[in-house]
Amino acid sequence: MMKIISEWIIPILVLAIPFYGIIKNVKVYEVFVDGAKEGISVVIKIFPALVAMLVAIGVLRASGALDLLGEFLMPFTNKIGMPQELVPLALIRPLSGSGALGIATEIIKTHGADSLIGKMASAMYGSTETTFYVLAVYYGAVGIKKMRHSVISGIFADIIAILSCVFYSRLFF
Repeated sequence: MMKIISEWIIPILVLAIPFYGIIKNVKVYEVFVDGAKEGISVVIKIFPALVAMLVAIGVLRASGALDLLGEFLMPFTNKIGMPQELVPLALIRPLSGSGALGIATEIIKTHGADSLIGKMASAMYGSTETTFYVLAVYYGAVGIKKMRHSVISGIFADIIAILSCVFYSRLFF
């Protein structure tokens, strides 16, 4: 039953939404084009912030700063049982989902998907958020400038998620 639903849900929605608009006397195509124009303007507004963030991530990875920071944080990460290989993932994940995916993929290729480090990386990737990306994109799209409390609570949630991943991965795996 779930297989049938999952195969048909998107085609049904693609047909049902315009059909509902036609029933309600909405000019479906015009509304769609207006939404696309608005989406393009949002992309233009947030593009500089995204480029700056991606360049900063590239510089951090290429310069070796992430490895240096991993060495600096090693006494703390050793105390909580977090392997040093996961430090770059924990640092990049709040900034970029694709950068974090690249690091998680490298970790899994190196250590294996069934290793403790691979399972921790998977749990960490799945339970943390791209906090700064979300703030840059969504807050930038609606013009919110004061985001201090959002940054603090987002980073706090990421730290708790990282600590939880380490603790529960060690507990269950």
